[in-house]
Amino acid sequence: MKAIPPLVPGNWPKEIPASRFAASIRRDSPDGCRIALVGLPDDRGVWMNHGRPGAAGGPTAFRAALARYGSADSAAGLMPKVYDAGDVTASDSLEETHRRVTAATSALLDAGLFPIAVGGGHDLTFPFVRAVAARFPKPTGVYFDAHLDVRETTGSGMPFRRLVEDCGVPALHLHGFRPLVNSREHFAWFKAHGGKIYPDKAKIALPKAKHLFVSFDLDVLDSAHAPGVSALNPAGWTVREAEAWVRACGASKNVRCFDLMELNPAHDLDGRTARAAVHLFLTFLSGFAGR
Repeated sequence: MKAIPPLVPGNWPKEIPASRFAASIRRDSPDGCRIALVGLPDDRGVWMNHGRPGAAGGPTAFRAALARYGSADSAAGLMPKVYDAGDVTASDSLEETHRRVTAATSALLDAGLFPIAVGGGHDLTFPFVRAVAARFPKPTGVYFDAHLDVRETTGSGMPFRRLVEDCGVPALHLHGFRPLVNSREHFAWFKAHGGKIYPDKAKIALPKAKHLFVSFDLDVLDSAHAPGVSALNPAGWTVREAEAWVRACGASKNVRCFDLMELNPAHDLDGRTARAAVHLFLTFLSGFAGR
């Protein structure tokens, strides 16, 4: 396995009970692992789009929740081995941070690992998937989000427009869309560029494409379940609704990467959003184990 350039080590609690799944996550070497976890601790894009700051703390909050949730010997069955590659260091420049994210993700792919990112502003999905698109050309996008995120201006609301325009993504498939918080202009752009929106009760079936990427913005969840996000959603999904889709994404051999974005511990009541994110992460791994 190729060496991976060093990232900043992930911030874990000092003690993790051996009974927890997190105790099995390797931090010394990716040998024997199929999954790479990478933290994207930056919310500059959220600031630029006037969202609630705090998502830079997402990866640390995620690891803290994972240390307390998930059995090492789960009744769900064997899980794939996970390597924590650490965190990408953010820059004062959004473009430089994006360059670093792409470089780190490319290194994980070169090492033969399946990348899972935790952030962080949703703009970071762009450089994360950019690396994947260079390896698996023209991946179709599947994302879970209350927002279209196809703004023309730089910031957390622009990743999917950039992926279409810069990386040749041929189509976007969106779940959890809420019309009241999206403009007609952005909706028209989305539809004109191969966008498809699914009803909340749609049958679980992924697009038929050779390569897929999956991005999960935690603000697709209802604020009762996920208060710790950059943009609250008062009419979102339950975690149970999201779980079935995330498991299917993990099981699909055509899915090339996965991310969980906009975890904002600064506004997370009782850590419930972080725990929901961890539950979905483990759900994805459970699906992946069946590949």
